[in-house]
Amino acid sequence: MSAPSASPQRFGWVAAAPKKNLVVGMGEMLASNDTQATLVTYSLGSCVGVTIHDPVAKVGGMLHAMLPDSTINFDRAASRPFMFVDTGLPALFHSVYALGGVKQRLVVKLAGGAQFLDEKKIFNIGVRNSDAILAMLQRNGVVASACEIGGHTSRTLRLNLATGAVTLDMPGEPSRTL
Repeated sequence: MSAPSASPQRFGWVAAAPKKNLVVGMGEMLASNDTQATLVTYSLGSCVGVTIHDPVAKVGGMLHAMLPDSTINFDRAASRPFMFVDTGLPALFHSVYALGGVKQRLVVKLAGGAQFLDEKKIFNIGVRNSDAILAMLQRNGVVASACEIGGHTSRTLRLNLATGAVTLDMPGEPSRTL
């Protein structure tokens, strides 16, 4: 008797669709309903990364904000609104709402805001970014379910759009769920 052939049908193998990374650059935002995608942003130093996810609608988004307040440069804010917390955060939420997200179901997570390249704490960009995000969320009745802000190291943030899992990578440390 010959050995059974190794076929996907015989053994029930399933080939998962390939996952894709959608990169959110510095000063950028992305919202998506592609459950085959993971949103990722790299090098969160003093910048703050915000993820939001609706587990029912399976939509989410990510913001990589560089500065807290757009009033320092109205022209730049007009051309690159996601660069700033005060213009980027509302745009993130509205983009996820447009894809079917519902405010009451959104899971919000934050990372970044490190004291980075400013050892004398002259500018405090990381602290100011974090404070601006937290204040804006509070004013709008939104509570972050997880927050990893401050410190002195950069971070990489990932949001799996299918599951809502948010992972955080920091140099020299194992990847962990936020």
